[in-house]
Amino acid sequence: MLLRLEGEPSPSVREECRRDRERLVRKPMIALLNDIADTDPAYEDFSVWHYRTNSWWWQHQGAVIRLARNVEMGLRFDLDGLRIQGAWWYPVPEQIKRFRQAVAAAGSGPQLLSIAQELTARNYEVTGDLMKRVPRGYPADHPRAELLRHRSFIAARPLGCAAWLHAPEALDVVLDAIDELRDMMSWLLRHVKV
Repeated sequence: MLLRLEGEPSPSVREECRRDRERLVRKPMIALLNDIADTDPAYEDFSVWHYRTNSWWWQHQGAVIRLARNVEMGLRFDLDGLRIQGAWWYPVPEQIKRFRQAVAAAGSGPQLLSIAQELTARNYEVTGDLMKRVPRGYPADHPRAELLRHRSFIAARPLGCAAWLHAPEALDVVLDAIDELRDMMSWLLRHVKV
């Protein structure tokens, strides 16, 4: 069904696909998020996106699990399979200030650096909105200068498109990935939650 939505499908093609897309893509994502929420009440605040006028939204099914203001885990399904991410993004100024203080601190800063290195070793892409330079008030040669440049912090990786995706094992694969993100999300909740 998603193959029919590849490229720039016309509005009439999208409408022809609406019912099947809802049944085959969006509703299974809702079911998966409900199953995740059943494992831990911390995951109960979730949204599964609707599709909009832009064809990208028809070709990708996204969902977010809100853990705190601007601290979320996300899932996205498309023709490449399922993708997971943990993110602190679209922050308010107070969160950026708190993030930088925690990164600069002797205890919490090295901890986030270690978490980022471990996620990278597990094939997560660690990204975010980066400033060109280290922010004012911090030395350019700070040992965690790269982290200080972040105005958001995201770790994401594809989970794939294997047979498990259409079976009950999908929940276990996603929960394993959530567990891999646990240290990062806990760090963010401790240090940037407002």
